[in-house]
Amino acid sequence: MKLPFAGRLLAVAIMAATSLSLPAAYADTPEKPKVGLVMKSLANEFFVTMQKGGEDYQKAHSADFDLISNGIKNETDTAGQIDIIQQMIIAKVDALVIAPADSKALVSTIKKAKDRGIVVVNIDNRLDPDVLKSKGLEVPFVGPNNRQGAREVGDYLAKTLKAGDQVGIIEGVSTTTNAQMRTAGFKDAMSAAGMKVVSVQSGDWEIDGGNKVASGMLSEYPEIKAILAGNDSMAIGAVSAIRAAGKTGKVQVVGYDNINAIKPMLEDGRVLATADQAAAQQAVFGIETALKLVKKEPVENLKDGVIDTPVELVIKP
Repeated sequence: MKLPFAGRLLAVAIMAATSLSLPAAYADTPEKPKVGLVMKSLANEFFVTMQKGGEDYQKAHSADFDLISNGIKNETDTAGQIDIIQQMIIAKVDALVIAPADSKALVSTIKKAKDRGIVVVNIDNRLDPDVLKSKGLEVPFVGPNNRQGAREVGDYLAKTLKAGDQVGIIEGVSTTTNAQMRTAGFKDAMSAAGMKVVSVQSGDWEIDGGNKVASGMLSEYPEIKAILAGNDSMAIGAVSAIRAAGKTGKVQVVGYDNINAIKPMLEDGRVLATADQAAAQQAVFGIETALKLVKKEPVENLKDGVIDTPVELVIKP
């Protein structure tokens, strides 16, 4: 039945008002993509920097895409990160850019996102390739070579030691790929230089965890000459433990991430070296890749599912 002219006007007005009230992601053809950025612990300066980098990039390209960002409170809150991903699925984002808290536990939830047609890009900590394969998933990883970066830090440390010296490694969350790769890189360097790794323990990426583990190592191995920390937060904890043990200047510390809080320690020698993996740009690299995939544009430099991003040694200025 054909409506009278006034009725047709009312119907058009109602339809227009309804469409305006819906988020863009719910429309069949959204005006611009909506990207969800999922961070690890926002208590960690590194991930705050990464998140801000992504948000600043969106502000500079606000006509090109919308951004929703969120993160967990501590490094081991895998359940919290799963909840965030599920919320973003409900919000019907077009793409997810995620720094996973666990390399295996999040894969099932990521599969749910992929099954709904959401593009997923992995940054910072690589999802386990074997677990992805078991779920029939391909998720590109955009990030640094953690093993190579840690090897460079370890090689620099080795120049200050002598063969046979005892060293300890404070690892991040042991179920994460980046923690495992950094530990492997540290071990590569120590082995090549003839050092003796007497202990490898997890500090869960946290300052308190690093402090507790370092305190235990210093007590159990009084001859230890260096502590290699998988990130700068744990390195800060190790520095505090060394001071409390009265061994400042006698035990070297290295870290990874080059957060602002570590820079005064590099300047005064409490920390010998760290690695800079361009925190502010990591989310940007992931977002750029996700937008290309959403638009079905070619992705350059993608090799075997990986796009390598910069990582470099940082020492005393």
